[in-house]
Amino acid sequence: MSQGSPGDAPLVHDLIGIGFGPSNVAMAIALSEHNARVGREEAVTAHFFERQPQFGWHRGMLIDDATMQVSFLKDLVTLRNPTSEYSFLCYLQSKGRLIDFVNHKNLFPLRVEFHDYFEWAASKVDDMVSYGHEIVSVEPVERDGVVEYLDVTARAGDELVVHRARNLVLGTGLRPKMPEGVERSDRVWHNSDLLRKVEGLEGTNPERIVVVGAGQSAAENVAYLHRRFPEAEICAVFSRYGYSPADDSAFANRIFDPEAVDEYFTAPDDIKRKLMGYHGNTNYSVVDIDLIDDLYRQAYQEKVLGTERLRFINISRLTGVEDGPDKVRAFVTSLVTGEETVLEADVVVYATGYTPAEPLGLLGPVGDRCHRDDQGRVRVERDYRLATDPELRCGIYLQGGTEHTHGITSSLLSNTAIRVGEILGSVLDRAPVPAGPTASASVPAPPSADEVRSVVDGVGTAR
Repeated sequence: MSQGSPGDAPLVHDLIGIGFGPSNVAMAIALSEHNARVGREEAVTAHFFERQPQFGWHRGMLIDDATMQVSFLKDLVTLRNPTSEYSFLCYLQSKGRLIDFVNHKNLFPLRVEFHDYFEWAASKVDDMVSYGHEIVSVEPVERDGVVEYLDVTARAGDELVVHRARNLVLGTGLRPKMPEGVERSDRVWHNSDLLRKVEGLEGTNPERIVVVGAGQSAAENVAYLHRRFPEAEICAVFSRYGYSPADDSAFANRIFDPEAVDEYFTAPDDIKRKLMGYHGNTNYSVVDIDLIDDLYRQAYQEKVLGTERLRFINISRLTGVEDGPDKVRAFVTSLVTGEETVLEADVVVYATGYTPAEPLGLLGPVGDRCHRDDQGRVRVERDYRLATDPELRCGIYLQGGTEHTHGITSSLLSNTAIRVGEILGSVLDRAPVPAGPTASASVPAPPSADEVRSVVDGVGTAR
């Protein structure tokens, strides 16, 4: 699609992807499969930038016995293309574990295994990605008042590179969420850093660790820390009576179906809110029932034996922390009586979830051309394209941050394979008719690194 004639403006990518987590890896795979089908003349040219030095997905939570909460069939490709060579089953075959997995009779692989699958898949399309590149600016390229291209500037060390695109796909992921006023430190963690931070506790014999939260990650943290530090007291603090089980029943799981995106997108706002209320317990602040049972069984056993070190402080809220050189003081307030208890701990772990990256944060002046609704949220079309001024001809697509328009699967793996197929279809449908040399002559060339260096003041993020 981006083929030009001699004398044209410099080669333009049909698509540039910002971030190379699972969603944009799936996007790269969809592009690769499309290009293999259609041949060079109709191929879609694309490139991705990722700030990490290599592929990584929630590495801090790759606990050795933690499993996925979605079926392996909801991998990067299968729901879009069941015959794909990039499927989880093909990965298992390549690793010599396909028969073993089948004999296991389990739909839910270990999380560490699925991460290895992601790495395997990413390595197959790594010619399309530049790792270690952080996006620092996105600038419009105008001709006759119309924005036809976007120049994307990325930094790798001291080097700046500029690539030009007709479309962007933003896969900038999620950001760890902490309570207002609480800062992460050596003793105050977010669970996304668990495995990296816990190494620093080795040999220190912690006496007490406090875990805040009532969702799957919080429960996994409690179980892992209880096992990892057999002398430590592990205190779980949450505002409920106990962990609530995730609803993964067959009918409720229909909210993750591809067709549910169409229904949610067209539903009135009040129905959207009701659907989220009805089925939020399929994903938010809920825990797998097997893990709930294991934790309760362990706590009861300790009561029987008189060796209680697994404590559940329920109907309570952590209302403050004081970070000291040797300990951290956690202030726990009962929601029933208002009584405050102070716990001295070696570490406080906040398993308080994530928030989507601000979708327009990287776009600079281009973001001013994107539309928001009356609640300040970005307006997104059904094909995951930002609604923009008509003068902005470039497509800007979101992978994440669309829960208010597309529903609960916005930042989940369940619909990834279908979503990237829909985005690719939109890019193909909106592709311009190839222009001749005369029409392209007035489009300015991308700026050199030296030209952009003086205007790059801040550093963006790409996840």
